[in-house]
Amino acid sequence: MSTYVYGITARSHPALPDGMTGVGEPPLPVRVLTAGDLAAVVSDAPEGLRPKRRDLLAHQNVLAEAGAAGCVLPMRFGSVADSDDAVVQVLGDRSQHYLERLRELDGKVEYNIKATHVEDAVLHQVMAENAELRSLAEANRRAGGGGYDDKIRLGEMVAAAVKAKESEDAAEVRAALEPAGAALSVGPESTGWLVNLSFLVARDTAEQFLAAVEQVRDSHPHLDLRVNGPLPPYSFVEPGPAEPAGSTAGADAGAQ
Repeated sequence: MSTYVYGITARSHPALPDGMTGVGEPPLPVRVLTAGDLAAVVSDAPEGLRPKRRDLLAHQNVLAEAGAAGCVLPMRFGSVADSDDAVVQVLGDRSQHYLERLRELDGKVEYNIKATHVEDAVLHQVMAENAELRSLAEANRRAGGGGYDDKIRLGEMVAAAVKAKESEDAAEVRAALEPAGAALSVGPESTGWLVNLSFLVARDTAEQFLAAVEQVRDSHPHLDLRVNGPLPPYSFVEPGPAEPAGSTAGADAGAQ
């Protein structure tokens, strides 16, 4: 049977609670595999695994329980290896790398920051900042809305101004928050988000990081800024001894 991998930790990590279960229906028992100074938190892998809410939450709960007692390198949901032996083999082969990452990530968590424009607010701002746009809009208004070409030109100019504002705002958010984190991972671009950044933050500086986020909110009221965290540091762990099971099962268990 294949092996589902939740995360990697030190062999000296405190024992997990008795009777702990993870993914699957019914939930499968969680166990620990060891190799040298490392351990992997695993269970049997259920067949036909898909990112259903129950299993996503089970994955996160195992990591939360293990992470409460010490540093864990989290694997993304759906990470499955061929067997227990395959997991142990990779732990042995990459032991130095994993031990270094455990030392680096000890006491740190991830915060994911996403942002979009508040449409009415950003339109008001680009008009206020661009005299040419205001002049053309006023000319169209005086002409009863303007001709077809005038409307097209105004629409294109507004769209270009908003696009430029997206790039400007994304750079400003990154510049404001990057000094407050220990490391930064840029997330994949997706429709609707102008910012998708993950920050590695020391637990004892989390309040300062969140205060920096609030300062960005105050200074950029035309942004809808969303914070997800604290999370296990998914974005700062290289692929582990398993691969996502199927094209949809490798979703980030922590991302929103």
